Amino acid sequence: MNEIETFEFDRQGYIVIEKLLNETQVAALAEAVDELEEHALAHVTQSPRKQSGWGANYHANPERGYHANGERAEGKTLIVEDYWNANPAFDILLDHQPTMDYIHGIVKQRPTINNSEIRIRYQGNATGCHGGTVSASQKYRYSYTEHGIDCMMVRMVYFIHDCTNEQGAFCVVPGTHKTNLPSPHSNDPDEDPDMIGLEVKAGDAILFTENLRHGGFLNRSEQTRKTLHVGYGPHWMMSQNIATMDEKQHITAETCARLTEAQRDLFRAYSPKTS
Repeated sequence: MNEIETFEFDRQGYIVIEKLLNETQVAALAEAVDELEEHALAHVTQSPRKQSGWGANYHANPERGYHANGERAEGKTLIVEDYWNANPAFDILLDHQPTMDYIHGIVKQRPTINNSEIRIRYQGNATGCHGGTVSASQKYRYSYTEHGIDCMMVRMVYFIHDCTNEQGAFCVVPGTHKTNLPSPHSNDPDEDPDMIGLEVKAGDAILFTENLRHGGFLNRSEQTRKTLHVGYGPHWMMSQNIATMDEKQHITAETCARLTEAQRDLFRAYSPKTS
């Protein structure tokens, strides 16, 4: 993270990183997302089920190791968590050096992955506003110390196609990671006058602190909006996926067997020597 990026991340709570992924990587990820979307839709209502501590009921796919919730319909979202287990094509995002250069700049303790989701938003869908204020949960804490920016939960969102405001752009209220009061506005992102959309191209990424107020504008287009999310935080933080909240990260033995040591360490809480 260079000097300008560091300044803007501290000032705004996010940065847009252009061309973090190359065309070959985007194409491979887009193909894998499309395939997994169809597989998840064909199984999402089936058993076995995983009851989330947050109240959501997920399909736990025994064959490919992912968790899925949602449906393909007007105004709906399909979420596929723990997608690493489903296809080795996603491994290019594990220990991705350009990404890790950013993460190490803002997570001072050894970072591990605590969130992994594919978010597929169909026409008419919006993501409600959440995050913001310094009094939020300590899981989301943003701080600046003598060592610089020191975050708890941060997230990198990768874009595999262009996304405009009309297509349901990721949106934020800049600077709210430092505010002391909750927003007085609606949690509908299209009704919050402070919310701005971040329009991006395929291969771009958005890095933000979860303490920032953010959401997703209504998808008014014919395009299905598909993004890959990877969340990072200090090594002692357990899974922050909805299906496995505060449990050990869900990585199958088959997935572990194909990963490098550095990649496996991203799923090892507390110590690199912990299995």
